[in-house]
Amino acid sequence: MQTEDIAGLTEPSGVACSSARRRVIAVVASLTASLTIFRLELLKRLAGAGHEVIAFAPDHDARVERALAEIGVRFIRIPMGRTGLNPLEDIRTFWSLRQHFKRLKPDMILPYTMKPIIYAGIAARTLGIKERCFLVTGLGHVFSEANGRSFKALAIRHLCIRLYRLACKRARVVFVYNDADADDIRRYRILPDDLTPTMVPGSGVDLEHFAFARAARGGPVFLMIARLLRDKGVVEYVEAAKIVRRTFPDARFQLLGHFDSNPTAISRELINKWVSEGILEYLGTTNDVRPYLAACNVFVLPSYYREGIPRSILEALAVGRPVITTDLPGCRDTVQPGVNGMTVKPFDVVALADAMASFARDPDLADKMGRCSRELAENKFDVHMINRILFAGMGLTD
Repeated sequence: MQTEDIAGLTEPSGVACSSARRRVIAVVASLTASLTIFRLELLKRLAGAGHEVIAFAPDHDARVERALAEIGVRFIRIPMGRTGLNPLEDIRTFWSLRQHFKRLKPDMILPYTMKPIIYAGIAARTLGIKERCFLVTGLGHVFSEANGRSFKALAIRHLCIRLYRLACKRARVVFVYNDADADDIRRYRILPDDLTPTMVPGSGVDLEHFAFARAARGGPVFLMIARLLRDKGVVEYVEAAKIVRRTFPDARFQLLGHFDSNPTAISRELINKWVSEGILEYLGTTNDVRPYLAACNVFVLPSYYREGIPRSILEALAVGRPVITTDLPGCRDTVQPGVNGMTVKPFDVVALADAMASFARDPDLADKMGRCSRELAENKFDVHMINRILFAGMGLTD
């Protein structure tokens, strides 16, 4: 049976809805915390425009649920495994979304990240929901070269491509964060020929919440904020730190982030080992990264994960920190080399160490580049500017 011949998929014809009318909008996430970390201003704007907004995500998070309730957004938990391929679990996700959509009758869906896009998209199609808008924040780990080219990896990628096609067929709009994802969407023919991805520069950053903060003199203090995954470049960060400390023993290397169930997760034991050796300061997790960004001189993310545009970098730009990251899609979109930071090849520990050492040699460099980072955030990554792009693509007005 062809994937796109699944029974129940209907595409009723009809005229486009007026952009001014009140809609029921379902926003679907794979991580509850992301609804406030990445989407709070968008959800505020949707609710403020008079739409009924319902957010779906798998985790119970009292803080997030309170924040959503305060802005008039309803929250519903759904079963979903963020990582891994478990057919029974994924069927539960699809069926739960379909049942909720059938009962609540949303006019529009806006899922983001891989599993929400696939399963919310397919569920909505089976119910004839026409206004399907997708936010591709990154195609997912299975499309990363780090995932390998084994038979299993290629088979999983092929399956995901077919599911993406099924979900996105006749979508209203598909937003992407970077050219590489747009190119892959075209290369794998995820969208029909008559639909072109709409570029949006990441999730954006609230420039008032993440205000500019001049870095303290001395140091240097390097900070990496990320999920504790090998793909994020944690090991390379630590190995480069060892090199830098040989010449600059006062340099400090901090790591902030939570442990993860991803297949490439860093173990707690390894983190503890690095801390006990005096290489790394592990800062744990937090709901507010601003004090840590304000206390560092340079932000580092040597990721080779298949990023969209890393939110952590956007926050560092807004606070006014120079950025060292990899010359890869998503990451490199946040850096003008030599102006507000530096890019290095992925896996290149020596180049990463050299980049960090340049800030240790010249204490004024971080201040100079940090001011350029803030300017870049203001000119390109303001969340309100980005939300205007999203509203226009979804055919909505305030």
